[in-house]
Amino acid sequence: MPFALKKMFVKDKQRAFLFLINELDYTQKEAQRFIARGRLLVNGVEMTKSSQEIEGEVEFIYFEPITRGLDVHVEYDQFVVFDKPSGVLIHPQNKNTPYSLIDELKYQYGREANIAHRIDQETSGLVLCARNKESERDIKMMFEQRDMKKKYLALVHGELKDSMCIEAPLLRREDESAIVRMVVKVHEEGKASKTDIKPLKYFKDRNMTLVECSPYTGRQHQIRVHLFHVKHPIVGDPIYGQSEEDIVRFLDKELDAKRRIELSGASRLLLHACELEFELYESVHHIKSNVDFEQICKESMVTYSQCE
Repeated sequence: MPFALKKMFVKDKQRAFLFLINELDYTQKEAQRFIARGRLLVNGVEMTKSSQEIEGEVEFIYFEPITRGLDVHVEYDQFVVFDKPSGVLIHPQNKNTPYSLIDELKYQYGREANIAHRIDQETSGLVLCARNKESERDIKMMFEQRDMKKKYLALVHGELKDSMCIEAPLLRREDESAIVRMVVKVHEEGKASKTDIKPLKYFKDRNMTLVECSPYTGRQHQIRVHLFHVKHPIVGDPIYGQSEEDIVRFLDKELDAKRRIELSGASRLLLHACELEFELYESVHHIKSNVDFEQICKESMVTYSQCE
């Protein structure tokens, strides 16, 4: 379990955040954040103020990373890239999450290592990670300045014959419907979003097309929503293109695998982050995934066929 409860003794009365700084070598920002998240307990009760004084026995919920032996795809002095399998979270959803990619990163490279960007749990593919605080800052600045070029592969429903550029603004906000946990939609009040789509191969027997997607912006669920918007939802998507009832069932983990395949065409979201290209520390990097995504799609279509 990545999160563990550690009993500690505070000999001299002091402010809680100072104790975490002095005892565990956290920064002030980290210490205050951990306390705000309820990770420091006195007599079993979560503390509410980082400036509160503590003395005697306390408990701290700390992150103890574990490994499942996921190999690093590319390694440099300042950063590494993992080729994440579908189904692996980037970060823990809560204290009971058994494993996520941040486990593997920190287990292999230490506490200062951090993930620089996110992809969805069911999206597979390349994830860029910083090995220290300095490179984390530089990489995140690179993303903010849109100096990162990304390419994805997706299998979509229907035949897509021509390349297209989708420029549809995306909005995420609470909605009156029951699916407020994932509402992202094309809306004129949304943020500018742009994705280039290029068809690569059409599977006539399934009426599905393998496409290459190049997002110029990094909105949440951007590729998924854009493809759904042009009536080519991604095969295996349990949200975009499904009824509200089935979406809620999926989010509540009540949608069984067979029903999901019947609804969406696959047991997983068939979206894969296949290429990263960027310039960092005076070097140009062009990193490609080694995963045979077309084969994964074929295997998924076999599963779909067996389900019919």
